[in-house]
Amino acid sequence: MMNSLKYITVPDFISEDGKIKADVKLSYQLFGQELYSAPVVLINHALTGNSDVAGENGWWKSIVGDLKLIDTKKYTVLAFDIPGNGYKTTEILFEYDAFSAYDIAKLFGLAVQQLQIPKLYAAIGSSLGGGIAWEMALLFPDLIEYLIPVASDWKASDWILGHNKVQFQILENSKKPLHDARMMAMLFYRSPASFQSRFNRTINKNLGIYNVESWLLHHGEKLESRFTLHAYKVMTHLLSSVDISKKFDSIEEALEQLKSKVIMIGIDSDLFFGAEDNMETAKILRQKNKEAVYKEIKSIHGHDAFLIEFEQLVEALRDVFKYKL
Repeated sequence: MMNSLKYITVPDFISEDGKIKADVKLSYQLFGQELYSAPVVLINHALTGNSDVAGENGWWKSIVGDLKLIDTKKYTVLAFDIPGNGYKTTEILFEYDAFSAYDIAKLFGLAVQQLQIPKLYAAIGSSLGGGIAWEMALLFPDLIEYLIPVASDWKASDWILGHNKVQFQILENSKKPLHDARMMAMLFYRSPASFQSRFNRTINKNLGIYNVESWLLHHGEKLESRFTLHAYKVMTHLLSSVDISKKFDSIEEALEQLKSKVIMIGIDSDLFFGAEDNMETAKILRQKNKEAVYKEIKSIHGHDAFLIEFEQLVEALRDVFKYKL
């Protein structure tokens, strides 16, 4: 399984707002079959993720690997790092708000073309990664056969925009910005039922505080140890910028351009990307005679269920990836 970090430069890239005109270097990883020998599956990472999707440290290793849902004996898996996510580098090349999700989608699509990959069998992304996959499907309508946004949406809703505004207030005003912003965000990534099931108001006797409090503190410290403030600002800004409809008069007009088959995976308890929004998108797509289905993960764990409910995710996608139990 190939999994060493590789690099590709997209030359003379001009950002959506015209402020950036530069060669942009992307890092990426390949897993599974040699490039050009098998169908290619692109995986876009979420807000604090990276291109390490499989292998010992892979964040989605439960579904990506030999004989798993996305079978690396059957597919070539491609994963880019969103520029600025800080993976394997602390170098800051651009301001945190230099790019939009549209720009990242364009960079990824141009890099795929530069790698001489004529077609992606699937582009799958979770959360922010799904939003970028949506943007790619509109920008490069002939590139993606199956578009699979997981716990995601084609837009940043008012709820997410509000959440991210509070995140930036914490990042700008807290003495421990990254730590505290992560603590607050974790409340949106889980659900009240998930917390009650896990903690049930129990006490951490060593610390003398509730276990839910020590868990949140732990997640703040954990992210602080592996992420940078700049990277967190980059990713939060990108999340707020997701909107495939902005260059059209309506979302209906935008979705008219779509050629990919769409499989949306929602989570019934997701407090971040609401399942109802995905259902509405699926309805619009079907009205326009597009190939689109909505499938739902049932879980108490909220948005993060895409990192927890692997069996349901496998069941939802087994047909498209020709996976047999």
